Amino acid sequence: MKDHISDILMRGRWFSELPENLRTYLINQGVLKHLQPGQRLFSRGDAPDGMFACISGTIQVAGSGRVGQEDKQTILTLIDPPDWFGEICLFDGQPRTHDATADTQATVLHVRQASFDMLLAERPQYWKDIGLLLTQKIRLMFGAMEDIALLPTPTRLVRRLLQMAEGYGIRTKGTGMLGMRTLNVSQEKLSAILAISRQTTNQILKQLEGEGLIELHRGTIEILDFNGLRNKADQVPQQQL
Repeated sequence: MKDHISDILMRGRWFSELPENLRTYLINQGVLKHLQPGQRLFSRGDAPDGMFACISGTIQVAGSGRVGQEDKQTILTLIDPPDWFGEICLFDGQPRTHDATADTQATVLHVRQASFDMLLAERPQYWKDIGLLLTQKIRLMFGAMEDIALLPTPTRLVRRLLQMAEGYGIRTKGTGMLGMRTLNVSQEKLSAILAISRQTTNQILKQLEGEGLIELHRGTIEILDFNGLRNKADQVPQQQL
């Protein structure tokens, strides 16, 4: 079982580049948790309790709040294997910033806060390794903010499809560059992630399907032509910048 978990996690660039002793420690200290669709892993405001790695299925990270008299929710991202999450609280010891819920049947590896406290007290040099995971996320966040400010909506959507299929650039080489890839994301959730209307999302996806770049299914999007999508992602109308 541990070999199987290691094989999955080694597909992630961050984990694969860790010192071998740290990789072994995280796997040995980790506890598997199995979640049903819709089951909450943690909620905004919960006390911090370590980090998680997605081993199978999909985890949805969302924010929520009250706007006037209405409760609102926004989906920030969907996490697939072999990505790690929950590292922010390791640094500041503050409560969880968002809600994490199983989008599908999912399994996560949970390394508890106490395990990190013990490790980092003995080996403080590992703080840098954990910090590199955080910097990966910050770079992605800045890129997303720039896309929102500069790119037209169709280009943003195409780029997000590519990012999701290719693991947001944080997978090891060869793990996300398949000739055909099925994304486990519905049109509704894709529109929520991009903060655009469901109707606009459907119109753009239908156009991409008509061009033979993707194929739409119930709850999934299948990418048929990676190169075609990449070419479209690079075609930014100058008048819309």
